[in-house]
Amino acid sequence: MQPLDAPPITAERKRELQLFEKHVGIRFRKLEFLNLAFSHRSFANEQGTNVDNNEKLEFLGDSVLGLVVSEYLFALLPDKAEGDLARVKSFVVSEDSLAEIARKIKVDNYILIGKGEEYSGGRNKKAILADCMEAIIGSFYLDSGFKAARSFVLKYLIPEINKVLENRHKKDYKTLLQEYVQKQFKSYPRYSLVKKTGPDHDRTFWIEVKIDGKVYGPGKGKNKKEAEQHAAGLAYRKLTGEEG
Repeated sequence: MQPLDAPPITAERKRELQLFEKHVGIRFRKLEFLNLAFSHRSFANEQGTNVDNNEKLEFLGDSVLGLVVSEYLFALLPDKAEGDLARVKSFVVSEDSLAEIARKIKVDNYILIGKGEEYSGGRNKKAILADCMEAIIGSFYLDSGFKAARSFVLKYLIPEINKVLENRHKKDYKTLLQEYVQKQFKSYPRYSLVKKTGPDHDRTFWIEVKIDGKVYGPGKGKNKKEAEQHAAGLAYRKLTGEEG
């Protein structure tokens, strides 16, 4: 299969892509697939109509990733119920998990992004890193087949699966807090924005959470979702005695 309209590969870019292959331990038959996996929408838009972005590869990679992790968990945990397998999988294929892996293999060094996105710190945004990671998986699947893609995914995802099974993973405190509050107080946590600081391209949000008349926080983050997670973590650990 031929790659879509991948960005052109100069001699310098070829060396960069080969360096990535060497660092990660994979080999593409067609480097155009890998280069396209790094092509963010903001970059493609600046190049005009003859360069595609990595979003279709991301779509494909998400499915390959889901299948590989589901198959592995099915074989690894034969006595677990479907709900338990789904819970483990949800952590393992989450944006946080994929972004962490992407940083580990230095994906941020190779992403092609537009000038505006570069200025706003896009190279280090979790969503962009996680999406690029899925696009790499999709591109490797197209280039080298399912067996090679499966080996690549498991090389980096098995450690994340082990983290979840050993309770060392990053937890979704908003969900944990909501379940706890529903059970203990028959109500829901209520989040409110306290303040936001910094310039438009580098905001910090401060959010409190109110539970049964008591306020916890504030938690802070680079977006509201992150600040809510931080506030929920503070509240959950306080309410349950889970410190640290």
